[in-house]
Amino acid sequence: MATKSVKTKTTRKKATKPRGSVQNFGDAAECLKTLAHPVRLRIVQLLMHGRYTVGELAEDCEIPENVASEHLRLMQRCGFFSREQEGRRVFYQVAEPHLAQLMQCIESRSLN
Repeated sequence: MATKSVKTKTTRKKATKPRGSVQNFGDAAECLKTLAHPVRLRIVQLLMHGRYTVGELAEDCEIPENVASEHLRLMQRCGFFSREQEGRRVFYQVAEPHLAQLMQCIESRSLN
C-alpha cells in the first residue's frame, strides 16, 4: 500500500522590521568607536559610580592629565558626560543614563 505524502502549507508570520536604516546608525557607530578604548571604558566605569576630576581620573588610569582630558573631550562630544565647576575644580559625571546598561554588558563579559 502506497502512502500519500501530504504537504502542509505552514503560514509564516511576516516579521515586522524595526525602524531605521544603516544611515540612522552613523552617529551611534561613531560613539561606540569612541568608547572602544580600555582607558575610556575605565573612565566610564569610574564615572558611573561618582563624580571625578581630570586629575583623579588620570591618576586611576595611570595616564597624564592632558591625555585624560583628551579622552574626556572625545566622550563629551558624544554626550556621555557633563561637567560641573566648583571653584577651580571641574568634576565630570555621566550625562547619558543608557551607559549603565552598556557598561553592565561590558563588565559581565570582561570581569568574570
